[in-house]
Amino acid sequence: MVGMRVLPEDSDVTPSRTLAATDLISDDDRSVAADSWSIKSEYGSTLDDEQRHADATEALAAVNCRAASDYSSDKEEQDGEGVSSMLGFQSYWDSAYADELANYHEHGHAGEVWFGADVMEIVASWTKALCTGICQNHLSYHVGDGEPVGLPQKDSADWSVLDIGTGNGLLLQEFAKQGFSNLTGTDYSEGAIDLARRLADRDNFTNIKFLVDDILETKLDTMFRLVLDKGTLDAIGLHPDGPIKRIMYWDSLSRIVAPGGLLVITSCNSTKDELVEEVETLNQRRITVGNQEASTDSPPFRYLDHVRTYPTFTFGGSVGSRVATVAFIRN
Repeated sequence: MVGMRVLPEDSDVTPSRTLAATDLISDDDRSVAADSWSIKSEYGSTLDDEQRHADATEALAAVNCRAASDYSSDKEEQDGEGVSSMLGFQSYWDSAYADELANYHEHGHAGEVWFGADVMEIVASWTKALCTGICQNHLSYHVGDGEPVGLPQKDSADWSVLDIGTGNGLLLQEFAKQGFSNLTGTDYSEGAIDLARRLADRDNFTNIKFLVDDILETKLDTMFRLVLDKGTLDAIGLHPDGPIKRIMYWDSLSRIVAPGGLLVITSCNSTKDELVEEVETLNQRRITVGNQEASTDSPPFRYLDHVRTYPTFTFGGSVGSRVATVAFIRN
């Protein structure tokens, strides 16, 4: 029930104009976006790389992969064909961050804190504690069947951190406050990166690096010990090709999360159990290429822990929260 509709936390942003319609954003898209996902995330993709698209399509056909609608808990509002919306398109985010940049230039406003400042602070402090526990051996270095999850580091401040779909970069500022110093944020929207850089400079977080990059066809040639996703997977799932792009997303992450590193996903469209199930499904997939079958002998990710302190509510006899944050370990 993570997908309960919740308004973004109050911010000092003054809307400067109504979004102009684009060829990719219809009135129906706007209606779905307003009704099905009120919390804005910071990422989506319109990637159309033919070869990778074909590979992902073949993988999707080879496994019993769930449709995008299955990952949202607002199931009563969806039909069997799934739900896509304007939030899944880069054109929406380019327009949104053009507005936020205009507000910044005119009023000095930082922009909205998607998922709320409280969630952002919880993600940063909880992740810091998780990393510290690993470094100090308070957490076992073994998970599942006892295989080691990676070599310990004495200080989590030395960990390389990547925030994909960073938006205005405020999450990385929270991680800087927690003592992390090797920080990088990426987003496929140039406007988002421009805004993030300006805010970091204004707030004296000069150690944070920001790059324009699309996680679905990342150009990064570096692996990171800690990778963060706050709303990125949610937005990818809202693209019409969401199920295919989710496979591309996981393939990309398996290349940029360092062995023994952590992936921390915060979502308002998936529960903790749904995220774990998605990882398990992708770990087990076998991709058939022609008459040859390639198997994944060592699953790339395993569940490690999740935030248990978010406010909860009860609906229909079940207990849930509006946001889930889940940590996975890279084997």
